Amino acid sequence: MTAHGLHRRRKFRRVAVPLVALLALAVGGWSGGLLWFVEQIPNAVEDSTTPTDAIVVLTGGQGRLDEALALLSGNLASRLFVSGVYRGVDVKTLLDTARSSSAIPESRIGIGDAANTVGNAEETAAWARYFGIRSIRLVTASYHMPRSLLEFHHALPGVTVVPHPVFSDNVKQQEWWAWPGTATLIAREYTKYLLVRARQSLEWRSSEESS
Repeated sequence: MTAHGLHRRRKFRRVAVPLVALLALAVGGWSGGLLWFVEQIPNAVEDSTTPTDAIVVLTGGQGRLDEALALLSGNLASRLFVSGVYRGVDVKTLLDTARSSSAIPESRIGIGDAANTVGNAEETAAWARYFGIRSIRLVTASYHMPRSLLEFHHALPGVTVVPHPVFSDNVKQQEWWAWPGTATLIAREYTKYLLVRARQSLEWRSSEESS
């Protein structure tokens, strides 16, 4: 090998080795964080009895709306806000049934059309301000709860949020690593969680600098 070739190889190693080390460190940190995140995913409803001013359900997953309507029928709150994009006839049918029921007057149910979790929190915050809501029971999928709590605490400061997770038969929280679909779902949710933390940190720093 020529002197020029040796020089190029050494130069490449000087650049590549630190990059590989940084990549390994990043992957290791992400993997360790993923294990921590899994521990934050609830595996049961810890508080199923505390009344709140309202119930908020984020649509888009199995059993969420049914659970929220059951909680409203049980008078755990005086109002229900359904936030999110409606998909399919089932949601519409359930809402129509709830509205036509004498046990659940139409005036107790509010509807939003947010397309993502940030929008869920923002439209809920506007609705809560309008009705003077100071506490909510948040109904969403268990794997979605950690990120939802981040967004809701950020958008509704001073409002008590009681998490009420719903568990899908399609998400295998026990031995999740053995189920490719669940593992991919949780890894994606963890990545989104990190992005929310980063965004909120930047927003906080920007607010501090401008104040």
